[in-house]
Amino acid sequence: MKNNCFLILITLSFVFFGCSQKNKENNSINSSEDSLATYFDLASKLTLNKDRRQEYNHKALEIVMNQENDSLNRVNLFKVANRYYNINSWKYYNKTVLIVLDKSENAGDTLNIIKANSYLGDYYNSQRILDSAYLFYYKVEKMYKKQGDNINLAKTLLNKASLQFNSGDFLGSEKSVYDVLRIIKEEKRANAIFYDAYNLLGISYNELGDFDRALEYNNKALAVIDDEIIPEEFQSKATSYNNIGFLYLDAKKYKLAKSYFQKGLEQKNLSIQKPFVYALLLDNLAYSKFKLKEANGLPDLFFESLKLKDSLKLTSGIFISKIHLSEYFAANNDTIRALKYSKEALFLAKSSNVSRDILVALKHSAVLEPKKANFYNKEYIHINEELQKAERSMGDKFSRIEYETDQIKSQNSSLEVQNRNLVYAFSLITILGLFLYIIKAQKNKNRVLLYKQQQQKANEDIYNLMISQQNTIETNRVEEKKRVAQELHDGVLGRMFGVRMNLDGLNRYQDEEAVNQRSGYLSELKNIEQDIREISHDLNREKSELINNFVAIVDNLFEEQRKTFQSKLISNIDRSIKWELLENVVKINLYRIIQESLQNINKYANANTIKVELKKKEDNLVLVISDDGVGFNAKVKKKGIGIQNMRSRTKECNGDFHIKSKKGEGTVSTVIIPIEQKLIPT
Repeated sequence: MKNNCFLILITLSFVFFGCSQKNKENNSINSSEDSLATYFDLASKLTLNKDRRQEYNHKALEIVMNQENDSLNRVNLFKVANRYYNINSWKYYNKTVLIVLDKSENAGDTLNIIKANSYLGDYYNSQRILDSAYLFYYKVEKMYKKQGDNINLAKTLLNKASLQFNSGDFLGSEKSVYDVLRIIKEEKRANAIFYDAYNLLGISYNELGDFDRALEYNNKALAVIDDEIIPEEFQSKATSYNNIGFLYLDAKKYKLAKSYFQKGLEQKNLSIQKPFVYALLLDNLAYSKFKLKEANGLPDLFFESLKLKDSLKLTSGIFISKIHLSEYFAANNDTIRALKYSKEALFLAKSSNVSRDILVALKHSAVLEPKKANFYNKEYIHINEELQKAERSMGDKFSRIEYETDQIKSQNSSLEVQNRNLVYAFSLITILGLFLYIIKAQKNKNRVLLYKQQQQKANEDIYNLMISQQNTIETNRVEEKKRVAQELHDGVLGRMFGVRMNLDGLNRYQDEEAVNQRSGYLSELKNIEQDIREISHDLNREKSELINNFVAIVDNLFEEQRKTFQSKLISNIDRSIKWELLENVVKINLYRIIQESLQNINKYANANTIKVELKKKEDNLVLVISDDGVGFNAKVKKKGIGIQNMRSRTKECNGDFHIKSKKGEGTVSTVIIPIEQKLIPT
């Protein structure tokens, strides 16, 4: 009796788990097709009978089968399967799962392949083909471990644990549940899994005869119920109250048992949302009343429960109700009805081939019919021995399934290792060839870079020679002008002055002609003297106004730019700066920065106007180069080698380099180089 009742309880617990699993899927995706969404809603409606819900689900399946094989299509197929599961339509459930598995494999959808295998395990579990169910659950367990999905791994291990329990391997079931608890101990909002794990531990400990621990874990299951995580429609409280009540019933504490069954029946909407739980609670309440010798409501409660179980086709539940009715009528001396329900229970147990139910029925029949007790006891002993062998065999079969699966996996792994080694060898050869190619390419790059460096150094040497040559030419030019000015001033002007003085001595001749000639000569000499003086002054002033050789070189660069490119170039260079007093390294770097900027603008900017301004600001030389080109994202960390060179040259002069640019807004480059005040004329 105890074993059979707990088969009902384990089914109850994992029907809750299964429904929780399936119903969560229902809300994962909202269909864009109104008709499909309507059919899904109607197929889930608890107020409709099974046939109507199945009809609507068939229509939903027809729509989904015409969809393209994408992620939404596979989600919809799972939703169809879930609804078949919830109405126990196993044939169509299995058909739908096989379809979604095939589509998932074609699409290479790993997660849905795992889920479909898990659903197949649920199917074989529902059909009590335990070894096939265990095989699928074990495959899924390995896949979830590989994925690192602890939540789904825990659910799969719970399914395995329920199989072990139903096959009589209570210690194995206990171990599997503790594995689940270890996996999810750090997981948040895993109340549903904790709930099922504690329920299964409670049932296992009761089978092992440990009432205290069984009660402890059933109470733990009740304590973890959170309506925000486990929806009220799952009626988890009613389930736990039934389980705890059954523990007290089994321990012959009938008053406590009755109180828990009544608490379970007090849950709102129980008969609509979970009619099978409602039927179990009715039957257990009636049985506790019977044991307490309370006649009110009996046997009507038994019949009400039996009728509901029969409509739901709960075979094991119907069996228990008939055993309870047989006990009730036997206690009330109605032997005929007692025998009637006893025989029906035995026939039902044998028809469903549930060994534990058969043992319960035989034991009850032996008590009810003492004259046939020997016959019933012999059959009981025979079936019990067969059951123990089957349970041991099933435990061994589970171990063998794991071993053989691991062996196949090991062989596959060996092939994978061989294939991997071939891939590694090919990859190594490829990498080696690529490495040699890179070395060769790098050598070529190094040669090109060395050539560019040598070219740059040659350019700098040429520039220095240009600067030196220009300095020499300018120096000679200035000295020559100075010499000419001195010659004019000290030589010609002196002689002219002597002539004027001599002419002035002729003033003592007073004839009119001499006077007129002298006045004319004197006037002319004064004019010549003034002209020479002005020429001398102009020559000396020109020296200070001559453009420095650096400025001349930069102007040449600008002139080449204007001749070669269409962009309008506007330049403004402060010509009052004494460039000749600056070190050549500063002038070289400034020249190269201007040159590099113009090259970048010509290559990339597509600018209409370029502005170059070089001036003194406080104690700094400030170079500003701007354009109205396409611009670029200046915030990007990686910069071109040209910008890096400009930054490096600025740093060499202890200066600061800034660049500001946005796409479509042009570019502004600013170079600020500190100089001593004494180098700049005020």
